[in-house]
Amino acid sequence: MTQKDKPIAFQGEMGANSHIACNDIFPDRDVLPCTTFEGAFKAVENGLAALAVLPVENTVAGRVADIHRLLPGYNLYIIGEYFMRIRHCLLGLSGASVDGLTHVRSHEMALGQCRHIINELDLEPVVSADTAGSAREIAELNDPALAAIASPLAAEINGLQIFKENIEDAKHNTTRFLVMAPEPDDAEPNSGDVITSFIFRCRNVPAALYKALGGFATNGVNITKLESYQIEGSFMATQFYADIEGHPDDEAVRLALDELNYFCSELNILGVYPAAEFRKTM
Repeated sequence: MTQKDKPIAFQGEMGANSHIACNDIFPDRDVLPCTTFEGAFKAVENGLAALAVLPVENTVAGRVADIHRLLPGYNLYIIGEYFMRIRHCLLGLSGASVDGLTHVRSHEMALGQCRHIINELDLEPVVSADTAGSAREIAELNDPALAAIASPLAAEINGLQIFKENIEDAKHNTTRFLVMAPEPDDAEPNSGDVITSFIFRCRNVPAALYKALGGFATNGVNITKLESYQIEGSFMATQFYADIEGHPDDEAVRLALDELNYFCSELNILGVYPAAEFRKTM
């Protein structure tokens, strides 16, 4: 089986927002649902999937911590990004009535993003593993008093009706997805707007982070994202994930990365890829 014949992996059940992202990016490819993020990483690393489409951050919920934890442990590379507007729907059994609903199921993040409609309808929220899984549960339980918050695709897959669309409280609710591959496919220099992603650890000396990042300021390189998180069970060992604008072959970026590397004990570039068109609207 060639890479083009292999499916695209994502975390969640069929109908999840990550499934929709896969369909948007690769409309002609099969998909491989995985129970966990780690399962999606392994599917690509083991050759079961050609690529993985994984959420890394959301404008409401913030970063997806599991992705940052897993990135350093797998030999995968970022080859693209995709921003998707998240549209939640209130789903239920065909023929059921909104007035008869008493409980609503979904992932805890989705429940938190749809508080207004939950309070308006006086529904009891019930936390489920994920949005698409909650839609499947509603279909299986066959109780007209139960609803789910999930995508229109989840409604279609599970034969549910859509009571209300676009029920999210924040209309800017958008998730950024990364496209992960087993081999690098870096953008060419001077090929347009580029994002470079990398992880690094600073040497344990005073002001190391300040000095490490100083090269980006002096060379005029924009850092669009910087995340820190503890590693190896230690409060002393901190790893950083960063996105910057520009290509490593650009002189300003090269100089900034050289200065960063001087103050680092580890620097690993995860990908050099075209910036999504969505960034121009941000």
